[in-house]
Amino acid sequence: MKTDVKKLALTGCLAGLALIIFVVEAQLPPFFIPGVKPGLSNVVVLFTIYSVGRKEAFCVLLIKVILGSVFAGSPVSFIFSFCGGFLACSVMCLASCILKDKQIWVCSVLGAVVHNFGQLVAALFVMKTTSVIAYTPYLVIAAIVTGTFTGIAAMMSVKYVKIRK
Repeated sequence: MKTDVKKLALTGCLAGLALIIFVVEAQLPPFFIPGVKPGLSNVVVLFTIYSVGRKEAFCVLLIKVILGSVFAGSPVSFIFSFCGGFLACSVMCLASCILKDKQIWVCSVLGAVVHNFGQLVAALFVMKTTSVIAYTPYLVIAAIVTGTFTGIAAMMSVKYVKIRK
């Protein structure tokens, strides 16, 4: 099995960048709704999907979630981040097969919506109450806004930061 050292090093650098953004963002207060953050580290995951590869994007996500929970979270935050992040990355990887570089923002919105869905499912199990479902409309609106913003940032990154393969 041949190891692509350049791709491995790039994935490590992107994982580090995503982790730094994740940890810094964890220190920000929530936007209007408890737990809602802009999801800026998702820009790095989207960039990785479109510029490096889908497997590498999952690696970036896993490193970000695991180490982010160690540095800036708790076991419960790991559950929420993993459930939302894994679902989002899966959907964005599938959507990237269909959506081209000019539609990355759509991919991001889809990822943001399912990320919130994954976190709601985690909240149902952790909190053992269905009252969290009342947040759904607000979370969908927040996902559309933040997903559009991070998607545009990722789209610009893919356009202007070229990775030589």
